[in-house]
Amino acid sequence: MILQEAHYLASSEIYVRDQYGMVEHSRNIRGGSLNLPHVLFPSKPAINVKGYRIAYDWADQPDGIHHIRVTVEASPTQAAITMDLELNGAAASAPLSVSSPLPGGSMYTHKVAYPASGTLTVGDRTYTFDPARDLALLDEHRTVLPFRTTWLWGTFAEITPEGIICANFAHRPIVLGTDEESCLWTPGACEPLADITFAPISNHLLAPWHISSTDGRLDVTFTPEDRKDVKHQLVLASIDYWQLVGTYTGTVSGREVKNVRGVCESMRARL
Repeated sequence: MILQEAHYLASSEIYVRDQYGMVEHSRNIRGGSLNLPHVLFPSKPAINVKGYRIAYDWADQPDGIHHIRVTVEASPTQAAITMDLELNGAAASAPLSVSSPLPGGSMYTHKVAYPASGTLTVGDRTYTFDPARDLALLDEHRTVLPFRTTWLWGTFAEITPEGIICANFAHRPIVLGTDEESCLWTPGACEPLADITFAPISNHLLAPWHISSTDGRLDVTFTPEDRKDVKHQLVLASIDYWQLVGTYTGTVSGREVKNVRGVCESMRARL
């Protein structure tokens, strides 16, 4: 799920993918109405329009207890979604915070993996989150995008007996000598990562991808299960975006990961 502001337009999307398929909802509203914070802790950004509410409640400190609450009514073609999650900041991963120039723009990102408890209901199916097993990934992003924007990006995370293991990896045009947002989380640490290669096995829309870093610390295969597409073609602007949901198997800093849930996405746009 996402809340985003782009000058005069604000928007939100949420989807749930389970064994029965994908349920999607979205809303577009007036820009500036989401109360997105300049400082995350504390803050309460939310969208609350008819039949669609996503509300975050970030505690005073990063190591506090944070909440996400969702109530989205069913549409004629999509099931309802309700969720009440509690995120444990004290048991979270180390944070990734990067601020870098981009060719023709700039980027800031802050990412954390939180053990999550609570429930998610989609249609008549309810899932219970176990903080010993389940994680919620925060991705706070502030970006001035260049007119021609491209990226490939992926992430996944799991809780192991040692602690949280995650990966965040991207391939996009960068300013030489500046920091990338790619990283590996190992128990108690967040390690920089660079030079990522994304290689699809075939041209099939749900083909597996081999994703690796030049130094070998990341070497995984992503197996998609479903795909979300967004395409807009205007006179001067266009967006061709997809996000795949599936599982990752391979190694992270020599540690084996197997069938860990995550996403992989592509953006090609003129903005």
